[in-house]
Amino acid sequence: MQSFWLSSLRWGRSRLAAKQRSREDHMTKQRIGFIGVGLMGHGMAKNIVEKGYPLTVMANRNREPVEDLVKRGATEARNAREVAAASDVVIICVTGAPQVEAVVNGPDGVRAAAKPGLTIIDCSTSEPTLTRRLAEELAPLGVTFLDAPLSRTPKEAWEGKLDVMTGGAEADLARVHDVIACFAGRIVHVGPTGAGHTMKIVNNFVSMGYAALYAEALAVAKANGVAPKAMNAVLSGGRMDCGFYQTFFKYVIERDENAHRFTLANAHKDMRYCANMAQAAGIANPMGNAVKNYFAMAEAQGNGGKYVPMLSDEVARWNGVNLLD
Repeated sequence: MQSFWLSSLRWGRSRLAAKQRSREDHMTKQRIGFIGVGLMGHGMAKNIVEKGYPLTVMANRNREPVEDLVKRGATEARNAREVAAASDVVIICVTGAPQVEAVVNGPDGVRAAAKPGLTIIDCSTSEPTLTRRLAEELAPLGVTFLDAPLSRTPKEAWEGKLDVMTGGAEADLARVHDVIACFAGRIVHVGPTGAGHTMKIVNNFVSMGYAALYAEALAVAKANGVAPKAMNAVLSGGRMDCGFYQTFFKYVIERDENAHRFTLANAHKDMRYCANMAQAAGIANPMGNAVKNYFAMAEAQGNGGKYVPMLSDEVARWNGVNLLD
Protein backbone atom coordinates (compact mmCIF):
# COMPACT_ATOMS: atom_id res chain seq x y z
CA MET A 1 0.00 0.00 0.00
CA GLN A 2 2.85 2.36 0.92
CA SER A 3 4.47 1.60 -2.46
CA PHE A 4 1.20 2.50 -4.20
CA TRP A 5 0.93 5.85 -2.40
CA LEU A 6 4.57 6.66 -3.11
CA SER A 7 4.04 5.91 -6.82
CA SER A 8 0.91 8.04 -6.88
CA LEU A 9 2.74 10.89 -5.17
CA ARG A 10 5.61 10.72 -7.66
CA TRP A 11 3.15 10.59 -10.57
CA GLY A 12 1.30 13.62 -9.21
CA ARG A 13 4.51 15.57 -8.74
CA SER A 14 5.64 14.62 -12.25
CA ARG A 15 2.38 15.89 -13.76
CA LEU A 16 2.61 19.11 -11.73
CA ALA A 17 6.19 19.67 -12.92
CA ALA A 18 5.18 19.01 -16.53
CA LYS A 19 2.35 21.54 -16.27
CA GLN A 20 4.71 24.09 -14.73
CA ARG A 21 7.22 23.58 -17.57
CA SER A 22 4.40 23.97 -20.09
CA ARG A 23 3.31 27.25 -18.45
CA GLU A 24 6.88 28.56 -18.40
CA ASP A 25 7.39 27.56 -22.04
CA HIS A 26 4.15 29.31 -22.98
CA MET A 27 5.29 32.48 -21.20
CA THR A 28 8.68 32.57 -22.96
CA LYS A 29 7.36 31.96 -26.47
CA GLN A 30 6.68 34.88 -28.78
CA ARG A 31 3.07 36.09 -28.70
CA ILE A 32 1.56 35.55 -32.15
CA GLY A 33 -1.30 37.44 -33.78
CA PHE A 34 -3.04 36.00 -36.83
CA ILE A 35 -5.23 37.98 -39.24
CA GLY A 36 -7.03 36.04 -41.98
CA VAL A 37 -8.13 32.61 -40.75
CA GLY A 38 -9.69 31.52 -44.04
CA LEU A 39 -8.99 28.43 -46.16
CA MET A 40 -5.22 28.60 -45.60
CA GLY A 41 -5.05 30.66 -42.43
CA HIS A 42 -7.23 28.40 -40.31
CA GLY A 43 -4.86 25.45 -40.62
CA MET A 44 -1.78 27.64 -40.19
CA ALA A 45 -3.14 29.24 -37.02
CA LYS A 46 -4.21 25.84 -35.71
CA ASN A 47 -0.64 24.58 -35.96
CA ILE A 48 0.74 27.67 -34.23
CA VAL A 49 -1.54 27.36 -31.19
CA GLU A 50 -0.99 23.61 -31.01
CA LYS A 51 2.78 24.23 -30.86
CA GLY A 52 2.20 26.16 -27.65
CA TYR A 53 2.41 29.75 -28.87
CA PRO A 54 0.06 32.30 -27.26
CA LEU A 55 -2.22 33.16 -30.19
CA THR A 56 -4.59 36.07 -30.80
CA VAL A 57 -6.91 35.94 -33.82
CA MET A 58 -9.12 38.62 -35.33
CA ALA A 59 -12.88 38.30 -35.43
CA ASN A 60 -14.25 37.27 -38.81
CA ARG A 61 -17.64 37.09 -40.49
CA ASN A 62 -17.06 33.34 -40.85
CA ARG A 63 -17.26 32.37 -37.20
CA GLU A 64 -16.43 28.68 -37.55
CA PRO A 65 -12.60 28.95 -37.87
CA VAL A 66 -12.39 31.59 -35.12
CA GLU A 67 -14.49 29.55 -32.72
CA ASP A 68 -12.44 26.44 -33.48
CA LEU A 69 -9.19 28.28 -32.72
CA VAL A 70 -10.58 29.76 -29.50
CA LYS A 71 -11.51 26.23 -28.38
CA ARG A 72 -7.90 25.22 -29.04
CA GLY A 73 -6.60 28.01 -26.79
CA ALA A 74 -6.50 31.16 -28.93
CA THR A 75 -7.83 34.56 -27.83
CA GLU A 76 -10.17 36.56 -30.05
CA ALA A 77 -9.63 40.26 -30.76
CA ARG A 78 -12.10 42.69 -32.33
CA ASN A 79 -9.74 44.27 -34.86
CA ALA A 80 -6.18 44.35 -36.21
CA ARG A 81 -5.12 47.05 -33.75
CA GLU A 82 -6.04 44.80 -30.81
CA VAL A 83 -4.21 41.88 -32.44
CA ALA A 84 -1.04 43.97 -32.81
CA ALA A 85 -1.26 45.30 -29.25
CA ALA A 86 -1.33 41.72 -27.91
CA SER A 87 1.45 40.34 -30.14
CA ASP A 88 5.18 40.24 -30.77
CA VAL A 89 4.62 38.81 -34.25
CA VAL A 90 1.58 39.45 -36.46
CA ILE A 91 0.91 37.11 -39.39
CA ILE A 92 -1.32 38.36 -42.20
CA CYS A 93 -2.96 35.87 -44.57
CA VAL A 94 -5.59 37.71 -46.62
CA THR A 95 -6.67 37.81 -50.26
CA GLY A 96 -4.33 40.36 -51.80
CA ALA A 97 -2.66 43.78 -51.78
CA PRO A 98 -5.76 45.95 -51.04
CA GLN A 99 -6.64 43.78 -48.06
CA VAL A 100 -3.04 43.86 -46.76
CA GLU A 101 -3.00 47.65 -47.04
CA ALA A 102 -6.30 47.87 -45.13
CA VAL A 103 -5.12 45.51 -42.37
CA VAL A 104 -1.93 47.52 -41.82
CA ASN A 105 -2.95 51.12 -42.48
CA GLY A 106 -6.74 51.11 -42.19
CA PRO A 107 -8.80 52.36 -39.24
CA ASP A 108 -7.91 50.21 -36.22
CA GLY A 109 -5.14 48.63 -38.30
CA VAL A 110 -1.90 47.03 -37.15
CA ARG A 111 -0.02 50.31 -37.54
CA ALA A 112 -2.24 51.98 -34.93
CA ALA A 113 -0.71 49.72 -32.26
CA ALA A 114 2.77 49.43 -33.80
CA LYS A 115 5.57 49.29 -31.24
CA PRO A 116 9.34 48.84 -31.53
CA GLY A 117 10.23 45.18 -31.94
CA LEU A 118 6.98 44.15 -33.61
CA THR A 119 7.42 41.87 -36.63
CA ILE A 120 4.76 41.58 -39.33
CA ILE A 121 4.86 38.54 -41.62
CA ASP A 122 2.70 38.86 -44.74
CA CYS A 123 1.75 35.38 -46.00
CA SER A 124 -0.78 36.77 -48.49
CA THR A 125 -0.18 36.81 -52.22
CA SER A 126 0.45 40.52 -52.47
CA GLU A 127 2.28 42.92 -54.79
CA PRO A 128 6.02 43.36 -54.15
CA THR A 129 5.78 47.14 -54.60
CA LEU A 130 3.35 47.34 -51.66
CA THR A 131 5.51 44.99 -49.59
CA ARG A 132 8.60 47.15 -50.02
CA ARG A 133 6.64 50.35 -49.37
CA LEU A 134 5.14 49.04 -46.14
CA ALA A 135 8.57 47.86 -44.98
CA GLU A 136 9.99 51.33 -45.59
CA GLU A 137 7.09 53.10 -43.87
CA LEU A 138 7.17 50.87 -40.79
CA ALA A 139 10.94 50.74 -40.27
CA PRO A 140 11.14 54.18 -38.55
CA LEU A 141 8.61 52.86 -36.01
CA GLY A 142 10.90 49.95 -35.15
CA VAL A 143 8.58 47.50 -36.93
CA THR A 144 9.95 44.81 -39.27
CA PHE A 145 7.83 43.83 -42.27
CA LEU A 146 8.62 40.47 -43.92
CA ASP A 147 6.97 38.57 -46.76
CA ALA A 148 6.41 34.82 -46.54
CA PRO A 149 3.84 33.76 -49.15
CA LEU A 150 2.71 30.17 -49.45
CA SER A 151 2.51 27.33 -51.91
CA ARG A 152 0.39 24.16 -51.81
CA THR A 153 -3.19 23.86 -50.54
CA PRO A 154 -5.38 24.12 -47.40
CA LYS A 155 -4.76 20.39 -46.84
CA GLU A 156 -1.03 21.03 -46.37
CA ALA A 157 -1.82 24.13 -44.29
CA TRP A 158 -3.78 21.93 -41.88
CA GLU A 159 -0.98 19.35 -41.82
CA GLY A 160 1.75 21.98 -41.30
CA LYS A 161 3.45 21.10 -44.59
CA LEU A 162 3.21 24.27 -46.66
CA ASP A 163 6.03 25.52 -48.88
CA VAL A 164 7.00 29.03 -47.78
CA MET A 165 9.13 31.47 -49.78
CA THR A 166 10.50 34.23 -47.57
CA GLY A 167 11.76 37.75 -48.26
CA GLY A 168 13.72 39.84 -45.79
CA ALA A 169 17.03 40.11 -43.95
CA GLU A 170 18.40 36.77 -42.74
CA ALA A 171 18.67 37.97 -39.12
CA ASP A 172 15.03 39.12 -39.10
CA LEU A 173 13.84 35.85 -40.58
CA ALA A 174 15.91 33.85 -38.11
CA ARG A 175 13.97 35.43 -35.22
CA VAL A 176 10.67 34.12 -36.58
CA HIS A 177 11.89 30.89 -38.19
CA ASP A 178 10.34 28.64 -35.55
CA VAL A 179 6.98 30.39 -35.90
CA ILE A 180 6.93 29.88 -39.68
CA ALA A 181 8.09 26.29 -39.19
CA CYS A 182 4.84 25.58 -37.30
CA PHE A 183 2.97 25.50 -40.62
CA ALA A 184 5.80 24.91 -43.12
CA GLY A 185 7.27 21.71 -44.48
CA ARG A 186 9.81 23.69 -46.51
CA ILE A 187 11.10 27.24 -46.08
CA VAL A 188 13.15 28.88 -48.84
CA HIS A 189 14.73 32.31 -48.38
CA VAL A 190 14.64 33.89 -51.85
CA GLY A 191 16.02 37.38 -51.20
CA PRO A 192 15.36 40.77 -49.59
CA THR A 193 11.94 42.11 -48.58
CA GLY A 194 9.57 41.81 -51.55
CA ALA A 195 11.41 38.86 -53.09
CA GLY A 196 9.04 36.39 -51.46
CA HIS A 197 6.03 38.00 -53.11
CA THR A 198 7.88 38.27 -56.41
CA MET A 199 8.63 34.54 -56.32
CA LYS A 200 5.07 33.71 -55.30
CA ILE A 201 3.65 35.58 -58.30
CA VAL A 202 6.12 33.85 -60.63
CA ASN A 203 5.26 30.51 -59.03
CA ASN A 204 1.54 31.12 -59.57
CA PHE A 205 2.16 32.24 -63.14
CA VAL A 206 3.75 28.84 -63.80
CA SER A 207 1.00 26.87 -62.04
CA MET A 208 -1.91 28.85 -63.50
CA GLY A 209 -0.20 28.58 -66.90
CA TYR A 210 -0.36 24.83 -66.50
CA ALA A 211 -4.03 25.08 -65.51
CA ALA A 212 -4.87 27.02 -68.70
CA LEU A 213 -2.78 24.61 -70.77
CA TYR A 214 -4.44 21.53 -69.28
CA ALA A 215 -7.93 23.01 -69.79
CA GLU A 216 -7.27 23.88 -73.43
CA ALA A 217 -5.59 20.53 -74.14
CA LEU A 218 -8.57 18.66 -72.66
CA ALA A 219 -10.97 20.54 -74.94
CA VAL A 220 -8.83 19.95 -78.05
CA ALA A 221 -8.41 16.26 -77.21
CA LYS A 222 -12.12 15.70 -76.52
CA ALA A 223 -13.16 17.53 -79.70
CA ASN A 224 -10.94 15.09 -81.60
CA GLY A 225 -12.19 11.90 -79.97
CA VAL A 226 -9.79 11.50 -77.01
CA ALA A 227 -11.54 11.41 -73.63
CA PRO A 228 -10.03 12.93 -70.44
CA LYS A 229 -9.39 9.47 -68.95
CA ALA A 230 -7.37 8.46 -71.98
CA MET A 231 -5.38 11.69 -71.88
CA ASN A 232 -4.72 11.15 -68.18
CA ALA A 233 -3.61 7.56 -68.78
CA VAL A 234 -0.88 8.85 -71.10
CA LEU A 235 0.29 11.86 -69.05
CA SER A 236 -0.03 10.56 -65.48
CA GLY A 237 3.21 8.98 -64.34
CA GLY A 238 5.08 10.31 -67.38
CA ARG A 239 7.56 13.15 -67.77
CA MET A 240 4.79 15.78 -67.79
CA ASP A 241 3.36 14.63 -64.44
CA CYS A 242 3.68 16.73 -61.28
CA GLY A 243 1.83 17.45 -58.05
CA PHE A 244 -0.23 20.23 -59.62
CA TYR A 245 -1.17 17.95 -62.51
CA GLN A 246 -2.42 15.33 -60.04
CA THR A 247 -4.69 17.72 -58.12
CA PHE A 248 -6.01 19.26 -61.35
CA PHE A 249 -6.86 15.89 -62.86
CA LYS A 250 -8.25 14.55 -59.59
CA TYR A 251 -11.10 16.96 -60.27
CA VAL A 252 -11.25 16.26 -64.04
CA ILE A 253 -11.36 12.46 -63.62
CA GLU A 254 -12.90 11.95 -60.17
CA ARG A 255 -14.91 15.23 -59.98
CA ASP A 256 -13.41 15.92 -56.55
CA GLU A 257 -14.28 19.59 -56.13
CA ASN A 258 -11.94 19.96 -53.15
CA ALA A 259 -8.88 18.58 -54.92
CA HIS A 260 -7.37 22.06 -55.30
CA ARG A 261 -9.20 24.73 -53.32
CA PHE A 262 -7.93 27.89 -55.00
CA THR A 263 -10.52 30.06 -56.69
CA LEU A 264 -10.58 31.27 -60.28
CA ALA A 265 -10.97 34.82 -58.93
CA ASN A 266 -7.77 34.49 -56.92
CA ALA A 267 -5.98 33.06 -59.95
CA HIS A 268 -7.14 36.03 -62.03
CA LYS A 269 -5.92 38.42 -59.32
CA ASP A 270 -2.48 36.79 -59.25
CA MET A 271 -2.18 36.97 -63.02
CA ARG A 272 -3.01 40.69 -62.86
CA TYR A 273 -0.20 41.08 -60.33
CA CYS A 274 2.11 39.22 -62.71
CA ALA A 275 1.19 41.57 -65.56
CA ASN A 276 1.75 44.60 -63.32
CA MET A 277 5.12 43.29 -62.20
CA ALA A 278 6.25 42.58 -65.75
CA GLN A 279 5.10 45.98 -66.97
CA ALA A 280 6.90 47.79 -64.13
CA ALA A 281 10.11 45.97 -65.06
CA GLY A 282 9.67 46.58 -68.80
CA ILE A 283 9.30 42.86 -69.53
CA ALA A 284 7.06 41.61 -72.36
CA ASN A 285 4.82 38.80 -71.12
CA PRO A 286 2.41 37.74 -73.87
CA MET A 287 2.12 34.24 -72.37
CA GLY A 288 1.14 35.73 -69.01
CA ASN A 289 -1.56 37.85 -70.59
CA ALA A 290 -2.97 34.84 -72.44
CA VAL A 291 -3.18 32.92 -69.17
CA LYS A 292 -4.70 35.94 -67.40
CA ASN A 293 -7.43 36.22 -70.03
CA TYR A 294 -8.60 32.65 -69.44
CA PHE A 295 -9.25 33.45 -65.79
CA ALA A 296 -10.65 36.89 -66.62
CA MET A 297 -13.27 35.32 -68.90
CA ALA A 298 -14.20 32.71 -66.29
CA GLU A 299 -14.65 35.33 -63.60
CA ALA A 300 -16.53 37.70 -65.92
CA GLN A 301 -19.10 34.96 -66.49
CA GLY A 302 -19.78 34.64 -62.76
CA ASN A 303 -17.54 31.67 -62.04
CA GLY A 304 -14.90 33.37 -59.89
CA GLY A 305 -15.87 31.33 -56.83
CA LYS A 306 -15.17 28.03 -58.54
CA TYR A 307 -11.83 26.31 -58.02
CA VAL A 308 -8.97 26.30 -60.53
CA PRO A 309 -9.41 22.76 -61.93
CA MET A 310 -12.97 23.71 -62.86
CA LEU A 311 -11.49 25.97 -65.54
CA SER A 312 -11.47 22.77 -67.62
CA ASP A 313 -15.27 22.72 -67.66
CA GLU A 314 -15.46 26.40 -68.61
CA VAL A 315 -13.01 26.13 -71.50
CA ALA A 316 -14.81 23.02 -72.75
CA ARG A 317 -18.17 24.81 -72.56
CA TRP A 318 -16.84 27.84 -74.48
CA ASN A 319 -15.82 25.44 -77.22
CA GLY A 320 -19.04 23.43 -77.29
CA VAL A 321 -17.40 20.35 -75.76
CA ASN A 322 -18.63 18.24 -72.82
CA LEU A 323 -15.80 16.50 -70.96
CA LEU A 324 -18.26 14.20 -69.17
CA ASP A 325 -19.72 12.55 -72.30
